[in-house]
Amino acid sequence: MSGPARSTAPDPPPAGARAGARRVQEALQRAGFAHTVIELAHPVRSAQAAADAVGCTVAQIAKSIVFRAAVSGRPVLVITSGANRVNEPRVAALLGEPLAKADPDFVRERTGFAIGGIPPLGHATPLETFIDEDLLAHPRIWAAAGHPNALFELDPRELESMSGGRVTGVR
Repeated sequence: MSGPARSTAPDPPPAGARAGARRVQEALQRAGFAHTVIELAHPVRSAQAAADAVGCTVAQIAKSIVFRAAVSGRPVLVITSGANRVNEPRVAALLGEPLAKADPDFVRERTGFAIGGIPPLGHATPLETFIDEDLLAHPRIWAAAGHPNALFELDPRELESMSGGRVTGVR
């Protein structure tokens, strides 16, 4: 790969854009990615709604799900295809300890973002990250960008360097 790809999405969020979307745009720029965060008129609360809004398949939506490692308490991010469900025992085996549900306060404290807008980068603390290998089957995908109505388009192969995660089977 020759480096970060340019997105075909519209212009960056305007000055009045939500703070989370602005922080993700800044994180993308700091990391050397030229992707553009877009904000939709209405929040999208499911992978299917996001896919419908941007005109892609649900499998091209990168869902970011935060768990809490049950023993150590560390945050764990799973970036999975919108068409898949996370196989928690499988991810726990990869992690080396059981997974627990993360409540909204834990998610916001560790990531800096609310559930529904968790991006693959720019988190408040480092996250152990697993990336669904199924996402790599698509030439382009869409990821959340700090708010339930903010997304950006990317090449799925960029997720590893963007998130510091590892590609594996998570379903």
